[in-house]
Amino acid sequence: MDTRPIGIFDSGLGGLTTLKRLTELMPQEDIIYLGDTGRVPYGSRSRETIIKYARQDAAFLMKHNIKAMVIACNTVCSAASQYEIFGHSCEIPVFEVVSAPAKAASLQTKNGKIGVIGTKATIRSGAYETAIKKFSPDLHVYSAACPLFVPLVEDGMISGDDAAALSIAERYLADLRRSEADTLLLGCTHYALLRDVISKVMGPGVVLIDSGAETAKMVSDELAAMQKLSPVSAPAVIKYFVTDSIEGFETLASRFLESDVHGMVEQVALEQ
Repeated sequence: MDTRPIGIFDSGLGGLTTLKRLTELMPQEDIIYLGDTGRVPYGSRSRETIIKYARQDAAFLMKHNIKAMVIACNTVCSAASQYEIFGHSCEIPVFEVVSAPAKAASLQTKNGKIGVIGTKATIRSGAYETAIKKFSPDLHVYSAACPLFVPLVEDGMISGDDAAALSIAERYLADLRRSEADTLLLGCTHYALLRDVISKVMGPGVVLIDSGAETAKMVSDELAAMQKLSPVSAPAVIKYFVTDSIEGFETLASRFLESDVHGMVEQVALEQ
């Protein structure tokens, strides 16, 4: 039993999809969430800059006496190793968002064709292709970078009826549709918020794998196995920190989480 909070960081709002699923699986757990909204998106940055940002994000969470850390940013997980982020082995369990969804996609596909979408940095790294091939080397993996998806989410343009979002998605996903992939791995936690748009473009025959949700399942299972879950006794406390506007985050986060977070968000400066 461990009553310390779980720490989660992401470049912005996307990690809230992981947080939401964690609260559904483990409603008794306290959570510290950091969204680096002042520097989103990470996907267009250099690898060196991504590592620098990740180190600052992780250091902030470690100051809150957390029992586990979830790196809910696919770009960070595909660009940097835990050693590059921490400089040593971390004393708490650290969970990434690559291996669990890669395994889920490899088990889901029926025709052996899997699509992967993510930021430029994630697709460039080939991290998901490598992870999927470890589970089954015979699978065919088709990848596409979707750099404008994160700004769409951050601007709240997520409706399946949004003409601009659909137009961008159709352009990005055209080759994946032609590949006849029956499974599409959403290699960015932001992308789950565009599920309606992506599903509309890809069609009903394509199963979407949510990297944040799959990672949340892994976190729940492993913390239970390590006997690190909090007792189901007191209401959980969730604290949100951002590096830019509180107001914009509160509005969108409340919509995405279907729960009011107004008054629960604090702005911080990571580089100080």
